[in-house]
Amino acid sequence: MQSIKFIGVDLAKSVFQLALADAQHHVVQSKRLTRSQFKTFFVNHPPVQIIMETCGTAHYWARTFITLGHQITLLPAQYVKPYVRRNKTDRNDAMALVEAIRNHEIHSVPVKTEHQQALQGLHRLRAQYMRTRNARINTLRGLLREFGILVPMGPRAAIKSAVETLDQIPSSLRPAVCAVIEEIQRLQAQMKAIENQLKQEVKTDDVLQRFMHISGIGLLTATATRAAVQTPDQFKNGRQFGAWLGLTPREYSSGNQRYLGRISKRGDKYLRTLFVHGARSVMVRIKIQQSNNKPLTRLQQWAYQLEQRVGHNKATVALANKMARILWATWMHQREFDGDYAR
Repeated sequence: MQSIKFIGVDLAKSVFQLALADAQHHVVQSKRLTRSQFKTFFVNHPPVQIIMETCGTAHYWARTFITLGHQITLLPAQYVKPYVRRNKTDRNDAMALVEAIRNHEIHSVPVKTEHQQALQGLHRLRAQYMRTRNARINTLRGLLREFGILVPMGPRAAIKSAVETLDQIPSSLRPAVCAVIEEIQRLQAQMKAIENQLKQEVKTDDVLQRFMHISGIGLLTATATRAAVQTPDQFKNGRQFGAWLGLTPREYSSGNQRYLGRISKRGDKYLRTLFVHGARSVMVRIKIQQSNNKPLTRLQQWAYQLEQRVGHNKATVALANKMARILWATWMHQREFDGDYAR
């Protein structure tokens, strides 16, 4: 046991595969353990470096092993995959983790706290409720269109229109339509309850309050960022944070030719979507202020001039990237947002 320095763990629901390696990263033993045997094995094992992929339950097990005195390294699954040799099996997956840890270019993923995962869970539930609600509204819109009733866009308008036109549909269909309307209203209430929980989080977190002072950063974007990122020093600079979100161009370069294409769309799709939607709200705000002859901040002037040059959609994504970099800077340097800030 004393010669074991690294253990690669292929996580699963009930059966766990372990690759035990020495200081030279040579796998000297493999184990296949049940869930009950898995935790007992590490309780009785001397402190060792455990390597796991960032998959389901990885952060839970990481926190558990840290309390037992072990050192934890979480690696992104997409960077471990090239190290899997021959066929994909649990044994080969565990061995690939031991091999991947040798590459210092692969950055480990920080272990999430329970609070972070709870925030992330609230966002996942709200997104699920929203998808279900939109599906029900689309079903309702299709049903009523067959009877000459056009349901307007938006959940509130759709519910109001459906309720007002119930007497125009056949009596045999009316109870089912009422049930769909009630389900939509219930989903709306569940989404609102989660948003209220997130608002309570903001009241007790100075970092979240600072986030929400940034143009285009609202309740959802602020709390989702807090759930996804533990500390700002995970990233070298704001540019790296924007690249992690997938908001920077994908590069295709060779020799003396350098080509920057569309954004890479790497990282968390949900979080990237929130930043882009926030940027869209800023672009709309710019037009409203211009129509009311109100002055624009330095950031808004930059976004407006960029829109005139490259178009609305490209400017929106560029602004989302800028917002991400501003968020990182205000978090890292603990300063308030200033739309007229200049270095």
